[in-house]
Amino acid sequence: MDWMNVAVIVLIVAFLVWRMMPTKGVSNITTIDLRKQLNEKNKQYIDVRTPGEYKSHHIKGFKNIPLQELTTKASQLSKEKEVIVICQSGMRSNKASKLLKKMGFQQVTNVKGGMSTWS
Repeated sequence: MDWMNVAVIVLIVAFLVWRMMPTKGVSNITTIDLRKQLNEKNKQYIDVRTPGEYKSHHIKGFKNIPLQELTTKASQLSKEKEVIVICQSGMRSNKASKLLKKMGFQQVTNVKGGMSTWS
């Protein structure tokens, strides 16, 4: 393998590692942690799955704002309150958390494992 192929592989691996690293300023919690704080009134609970996924099974208190609509509907959320974000596996909620941080939300928390770990 020549040096160019090695460089391309290194760049791809570095990109993948960078994409999976936690976002600065975004907290991560488990569904066990979520259960302990679910009824706190000073927090906003957002489910970024599709309306169909949300309709089939969701956690009471979570508002459905699909990931694709987050940029247009984020104005419905308060930037002063913590936003807790969930999806099916944790991947979309991680993307949503990054997006919310970029939009100026100060306290953003991603639920690791998402609904697939909620029982």
